[in-house]
Amino acid sequence: MNRNVVFTFFLFCFVTICRGSGTDIALDAKATLLHRIDSLNLLIYTCLLTLTVLTIWVFKHRRVSWLHETGLAVIYGLIVGAIIRYAGSTNHITHINVNPEPGTTYNLSVPPDMLRFHFPASLPITPGDSPIANKTYAYSFRGEIVNVEQNEIDLKATFDPEIFFNIILPPIIFHAGYCLKRKYFFRNLGAILTFAMVGTALSALVIGALMYGCVQLMPASLASSFTFLDTLYFGALISPTDPLTVLAIFSQLKVDVNLYAMIFGESVLNDAVALVLSGAIQNYETRYSHDGGFEISGFLGAIGDFIGIFSLSLLVGALMGCLTALISKFTHVRDWPLLESALFVLMSYAAFLIAEVCELTGVVAVLFCGICQAHYTYNNLSSDSRNRTKQLFELLNFLAENFIFTYIGVSMFTFPKHHFDPWFIIAGFITSMLGRAVNIYPLSFLLNLGRKPPIPVNFQHMLFFSGLRGAMSFALAIRNTVSEARQAMLTTTSMIVIATVVLQGGAATHALDYLRIPTGQGSNEESEALPYRDDTPRGGGDAGGGQKARLARVWGALDSRLLKPLLTHARPPLTETLPAFMRPVARLLTTTHQYTQGDNTLRRTDSDSDLCIDDPQIPSSIDPQLSINIRNGYGHV
Repeated sequence: MNRNVVFTFFLFCFVTICRGSGTDIALDAKATLLHRIDSLNLLIYTCLLTLTVLTIWVFKHRRVSWLHETGLAVIYGLIVGAIIRYAGSTNHITHINVNPEPGTTYNLSVPPDMLRFHFPASLPITPGDSPIANKTYAYSFRGEIVNVEQNEIDLKATFDPEIFFNIILPPIIFHAGYCLKRKYFFRNLGAILTFAMVGTALSALVIGALMYGCVQLMPASLASSFTFLDTLYFGALISPTDPLTVLAIFSQLKVDVNLYAMIFGESVLNDAVALVLSGAIQNYETRYSHDGGFEISGFLGAIGDFIGIFSLSLLVGALMGCLTALISKFTHVRDWPLLESALFVLMSYAAFLIAEVCELTGVVAVLFCGICQAHYTYNNLSSDSRNRTKQLFELLNFLAENFIFTYIGVSMFTFPKHHFDPWFIIAGFITSMLGRAVNIYPLSFLLNLGRKPPIPVNFQHMLFFSGLRGAMSFALAIRNTVSEARQAMLTTTSMIVIATVVLQGGAATHALDYLRIPTGQGSNEESEALPYRDDTPRGGGDAGGGQKARLARVWGALDSRLLKPLLTHARPPLTETLPAFMRPVARLLTTTHQYTQGDNTLRRTDSDSDLCIDDPQIPSSIDPQLSINIRNGYGHV
């Protein structure tokens, strides 16, 4: 009798363990399947980037200029996206229908962050399945589901939009600031700031107003989902430019460096301006516009938010760049180049994260952090760290840019929240061109009233033509696709990005020929171009754009006499530039190297040519030993 009881007890335990093991095996199999699908998804994008790189090599070898690498990435993405969408998959997503309990007190207008499913013991199960009773599973919020029958590969091919803002965009924006040609940037500072700040805001306003008028003429189903703030937000996200294709052609053909500086400088800054502007529009909607009407106090508050967030974000980035420069100057971390490079990268990324945590704009912070790192910290780095950081961010920028354009192509077929409305798309194309025209031509006319020499008409046309849309517009559009209006914005933005990158980017060379913009301006990329050459001797004045702007002159004096000696080993030391009563502080902030290098030691005054990998070498007319000193950052010319 006792033997039978023991046998029954062990049999019961064995059956229970087998059931539990069956559940664990099933969960392990599901986890393995998800891992395989994730790996397949990453493999697809890796193969796409590899194919893009190989095709770029073929195009460069064959000197093909009618299609840029970003256009290739988009086309390949479209092809693979169509294959994923229409090839089908047997791995369909399992789902159950869940309804809120009657009498729930939760605000159902806002989706919850997480759902907890509790399976009671009385829940019936399919024969042969292992029970999951008395367990609770948590599911995170991903967004509204349009297609319930979406398969697993479609779902995995769609990334979280926050990945773009937190991982993909920072190296792109940092590289733009790190490789900014500051010499010609400051020579054209007035035009760049006018186009990037005033022009972007004006373009957003024009596009928003025109789109609102067009939406009111569309079917009521679409018109009812749009408010003026929605169309204004669309104007803000579609206004930033990404003329990567055009600039690459400019670099190959050696187009006028001042035109290059205006287009590149505007594109760098208008990304930051558009991001802050879109945030200010959202703040106006949530904080001030309670009844959907216009409030003058709310409008002024939104302007204050824009100025405050932009300024504080700039300050955060500049402070992090200066802090890195101080650390690299007053420590011996340069004796370990690997640690020095790691510190450089981490401090730069920390600028982005600090701004985001403080509810500022990380893109603005990391942009100006990159500018400060290039202007100050770069001069303190060892030669190994200089090469390593230049090559690292060049590589990250290349991969991130091409990944985004590849994903734009893939997402046109796999992203489940597209809303194709032909009238809205056509209106988006037309208004975006009109907004770009309002940005360039009226502001160029105003600038030419006081600019010597003025911006030529063919340069203005090229500035208009260079208004390609890219990564920032797509990232802003995909960040929120809950409403029908935002879904229509995403679809229209994606199509504008694809069309401008492929068509306008491919026609850039023909546009240069048609507008008769001279190319091949000498062997040095930074040589002065004919339209901007004047009779001023090379020793005085500004051959690139007349006399320097007053702001640039004031900044140059402050930088050379205070900031450069403080943050780098540059001369003259602070003991010679600060007042006598500050001599103790000046001696504390001056290194032995600054004292010992002597006045006759050559020091570089402009490091633009040392910051970008594809920049030309120092002219051969310079003495070889002098070239070595310039490359190593010791001395001035």
